Amino acid sequence: MAMNEVDRMPGLRLQLVGMAIGAMAAVGVWASAAPQARADMPKLDIGISTTWWGHIPIMVAIDKGYFKELGVDVEVQPIGSSSDRIRAVTAGSVAWSNLGRIAAISEMSRGNESFYFFANVDDSPGNEGCWARPGINSLADLKGKKVAANSSAEITLSGLLEGAGMSIKDVDFVNLPGGEMAAAIAKGDVDAACVWEPLFTAVRDAAPGGTLLGTDKDTVGYKKFGTMASPDVVIISRKVADEQPELAGKLAEAMFKGVAYTNANPEDAAETVAHYFRKPPEVVLAAIKSFQYFGKDGWEKHMELHSGQMQYLANWLHANGKIPSAPDTKKWEKTNFIPK
Repeated sequence: MAMNEVDRMPGLRLQLVGMAIGAMAAVGVWASAAPQARADMPKLDIGISTTWWGHIPIMVAIDKGYFKELGVDVEVQPIGSSSDRIRAVTAGSVAWSNLGRIAAISEMSRGNESFYFFANVDDSPGNEGCWARPGINSLADLKGKKVAANSSAEITLSGLLEGAGMSIKDVDFVNLPGGEMAAAIAKGDVDAACVWEPLFTAVRDAAPGGTLLGTDKDTVGYKKFGTMASPDVVIISRKVADEQPELAGKLAEAMFKGVAYTNANPEDAAETVAHYFRKPPEVVLAAIKSFQYFGKDGWEKHMELHSGQMQYLANWLHANGKIPSAPDTKKWEKTNFIPK
């Protein structure tokens, strides 16, 4: 080996060591950019599903570290149904949730005082509708016909019928799980079906040449409140909100920051949360564009609207025999912990 090559070896070693130290430093800088949970950090997990696009801003806030920035450790606890989520909050398995408000109102009617509602961060009017088989051209043609719907879609159906001077008593109503509707309308087991997306597209595809009878944007409720039939509502454990209002406020603050980021950066938001849904980012992005997400801007006026819609929906559910009593939903509303 030539002398000059031997002389260069120590320098090369130093260069490699320097590169390694630089790489480790870079990793350290990157790691420190995302806040890490500390052992003393309070843990307030959220119970949400990993199939509903309405939860995206909260997932963004988690993955971007917005909760940890405020000193709160929040992780997603996947819970499929809204009723199971509210039970988890009641049991203390999770501290808060975003869920369909019918489940919340149903628990209110039973006297469940374990939670408050404090926000609405997502809505998607126009994503729920009623589709009829060929030969049925209007809502009036549904008289005496078999019509399938479930949960909030039944409210949409009722609202459409009300606008046509009819009621649900004028049709042969069938309560059917959403996943069974496409097959039912394809086989002619029902004459029309009402459901939300993406199941609504499957219903339309199952009865080509059929008629769109209307969406939730054509209902009396939409004209009154501008929302879908049963939008989501964010709830929180009363124990947390009453005993640790500062922590509850941090949850709201980080959540609203997630909304702002999602609205400003939908492409990156889709990339960030695609893993929850096990879907390609482009699918998640398309979903984000079909939703409305509501954050800190104008939240007080927004909540005033949704507070009214909660009571309207509670009255409808009671009048139609869905719940034993119509609760005063205001008694379950608490927003004074949200930072001004």
